[in-house]
This record gives sequence, C-alpha cells and structure tokens, in this order.
Amino acid sequence: MGALGWLSPRRRSATARSVLAGEASAEAARKSARATEEAAPPDSGTEPDFPVHGDERAAAFFDLDNTVMQGAAIFHFGRGLYKRKFFETRDLARFAWQQAYFRLAGLEDPEHMQDARDSALSIVKGHRVSELRSIGEEIYDEYMAERIWPGTRALAQAHLDAGQKVWLVTAAPVEIAQVIARRLGLTGALGTVAESVGGVYTGKLVGEPLHGPAKAEAVRALATAEHLDLSRCAAYSDSHNDIPMLSLVGHPYAINPDSKLRKHARELEWRLRDYRTGRKAAKVGIPAAAGVGAVAGGTAAAIALHRRRR
Repeated sequence: MGALGWLSPRRRSATARSVLAGEASAEAARKSARATEEAAPPDSGTEPDFPVHGDERAAAFFDLDNTVMQGAAIFHFGRGLYKRKFFETRDLARFAWQQAYFRLAGLEDPEHMQDARDSALSIVKGHRVSELRSIGEEIYDEYMAERIWPGTRALAQAHLDAGQKVWLVTAAPVEIAQVIARRLGLTGALGTVAESVGGVYTGKLVGEPLHGPAKAEAVRALATAEHLDLSRCAAYSDSHNDIPMLSLVGHPYAINPDSKLRKHARELEWRLRDYRTGRKAAKVGIPAAAGVGAVAGGTAAAIALHRRRR
C-alpha cells in the first residue's frame, strides 16, 4: 500500500493537492530567490532578546499576516486592485458584509473556501503575471510598508545576520509575497501559485491555496531542495492554522498569537512574542470600526472571499 493508501479517496485527494501546492510554491520561491540579487535589509532596530546561532543547514520561515505585517496582505492587495478598477463598486458592500460575517463567526467550510478560490481566480484571469508584479510593488509602497511589525522584523534580521536564509510563507499570491520578501531583504517567499501560460493567468491554481497543511508541505519541500535540517530551523506564526508548519521545526515561535495558538504554545512550551498593545488586539481580523471600516475590509474579500458570478 502506498504512502497515502490508508486514507479515504477524499482525504487522499486533499492531501495530494496540499503536496502539489507545497511543491509548486517551493519551486516558485527558489526560482525567485535565484533570480533576485540579495538586497541590503533595512535597519531593524533593537536586537531580539534571544540568541540565533549561525548554521548553514538552518533557516527561518515566517508567516506574513499579523506575524510580519499588521493585518492581511490580501486585504491591502484587494484595496490596490479595487483602486485600479479590477472589480466593481457594487461588489464592495457584499464583500464587506461577507468578510465581516465570516470573520466574526469564525466559519471556514469547504464551500466558502471554494468560493474564495473562484473569486481570486476570476479577478486575475487573463491578466499578465508581470502586471500583477508591477502592481504589487505599488501596493506595497501604498499600504504595506508602514505596517511591518518592527519586533518581527528584528527577529528576521537576526537570522539574516547569522547567515541564515529567511522565507515568508503565506496564502497570499506568490507574486505579492515575493515583492514583500524582496523589500524586506529576505531570501524569498512561498505563496499560493496561480497557473499561467505564456505569462498570462489561466484562472486555475496549481494545487490549492497555501493554507494550513499546504504551508507545512511547502516548507518540507523547500527544506529538502535546500538541504536544510528542519530540527535546526525556526518558524514563526500568529495562527493556530499554522500549527502543522510550526510543528515541523525545532524552534517554533508564536508571534501575536490567536487564543488557540497561545494555548497550544504554552502547553508545548514554545516561545511567544506579542507586539500588539492591549488585550483587544488578540481578536485579529475583526474590523476595528463599523461603517466605513467594514466597507474597507470588503476589499480584501474581493480577492479572498465569495465573489459569485451572476
């Protein structure tokens, strides 16, 4: 019986998609890192309060949303695409309501995830990869640069200073993830890979979104290709969804953790860092204000949630 033979056909299919997504993301990350000259990282400020030792078989893997950057990259990407007329105003209120509802309710069932997938793909289908990369550069400057957590940035810099490679690992499109990694002087990024032919998006994904188990598969694939020893690597995340990735490495860190990850990290004696102010910050993802704030939040959903075709 094969490695996946004991699983039901449905579970084997889901696992195979995660593996495919992870391998595709790892390959895209390595190609990007090889093609981009290493940029000088910005001044990171104070040193983190724990040592990071140099080791050529060690690397660090950082989740992006609410770990490296305040808020969700997909939210800011959505704002930028809306500004550039990628979707219509009439979609905005519906997206806002759905985004707020599912964030508050904490629902993430397969049908909703499929809607999210179809939404993102329908928006970028037919656009050139180079166009999205160029827009990503602009969006980073407009919305993201000022939202990088200095504390997490310092942790990443400590790994870089020790001669280790540092990778972002995110469900955001790999193109925008690579922009952020390069701007921060990191090695590269693992992200969701959309299929393209001749430099044009086809409207299909390679595998599935890089979320949950798929992130762990991407890290495992990259570690194999880079000859890394995962027991000597570190991983950082704010979300319990990334427990599979955090559990892969010898040095897991909970950064700005949600309640489930905080509890899990304490039980396993993982290191914790929280750069937010106030306990209310634990409820990451819920709009900070109603009205205009909720509508603004809907631009994220334009990429990530529930755009039904009429």
